[in-house]
Amino acid sequence: MAAPAKTLIDFFQQPAPKRLKRASSPPLSPFSSLKDDGAAASSKSTVSISPEQKRRMEYNKSLALSKRNLKLCSDKLSKAVATGVGYVNLEELLVEETWSEVLSGELQKPYARKLCEFVEAEICHGSTPIYPPQHLIFNALNTTPFNSVKAVIIGQDPYHGPGQAMGLSFSVPEGIKVPSSLQNIYKELQKDMGCTIPSNGNLEKWAIQGVLLLNAVLTVRQHQANSHAKKGWEQFTDAIIGAISQKRSGVVFLLWGNYAQAKSRLIDESKHYILKSSHPSGLSANRGFFGCRFNAFFQYVDVIFAKEALFSDKPALGEIGSISNRLAVVVLQGQDVPMLCNLDS
Repeated sequence: MAAPAKTLIDFFQQPAPKRLKRASSPPLSPFSSLKDDGAAASSKSTVSISPEQKRRMEYNKSLALSKRNLKLCSDKLSKAVATGVGYVNLEELLVEETWSEVLSGELQKPYARKLCEFVEAEICHGSTPIYPPQHLIFNALNTTPFNSVKAVIIGQDPYHGPGQAMGLSFSVPEGIKVPSSLQNIYKELQKDMGCTIPSNGNLEKWAIQGVLLLNAVLTVRQHQANSHAKKGWEQFTDAIIGAISQKRSGVVFLLWGNYAQAKSRLIDESKHYILKSSHPSGLSANRGFFGCRFNAFFQYVDVIFAKEALFSDKPALGEIGSISNRLAVVVLQGQDVPMLCNLDS
């Protein structure tokens, strides 16, 4: 019969050694017992950390990084305003080191230089406000580091009403009315997962936990949807999606609506999960977003988090490839991160 496996504690509780002849030895340091007590306390604290405590520690670490990046961008903009410039070069606003490395040289390409010139002209010389505020243009990247990305939700362009855009797709700051698309996302999560509908539309907690909330176009004129489309942003954000596809694995891409689903051409389906449904907007949510479940597969995933089968034995997704938000939640919970519920907690 195999001997029972030893725990970490067992290694610190060795049997007393046999008695040996008395021999002279140097006096013990008065601090040795303190060191031993400290080591014991350290080992106990390490052993006693629960998964929830570990998750909370990781969340707080990511939150601190996000706040640090936001402050860097805010300080850059404040300095530019104070000196009378009023504009910060786009490249200076991408302060998250992991993305700066992955996208090294992208903003130096000819298309990106034209894009930067266009955005600068719009902000400095245009008669219409541009959203989001400059320090939030790269908020999605600065909040969700490249090596932390677990899921990607692709939007089209920022909300174009005053105070709405915050650089995260589908998200609005606290105190701003929750848009219909986000209301429908909340409703589906409540129906499918039992999530409580939050009191606000701020999705920063998703972003901090690894959900990249990426719009294909990162700026817009006030009250003019798609006004900054086809100016270069699409090529830049395609490079972001391509980098995730090439250099990461096991990322969940949620593609809602035809515009987002067109991005599937950039994603290696042998390495990643691609989940499709209609867009959650009020115009299309009833045409496939609501109730887009896949019950048999969920029963399988709920019982067994299939580490390999999700790649090697994918079920057919149906005519339009519809599959529920729930799969993304289950996959991410397999990484000990309850991603999409409890925004108010």
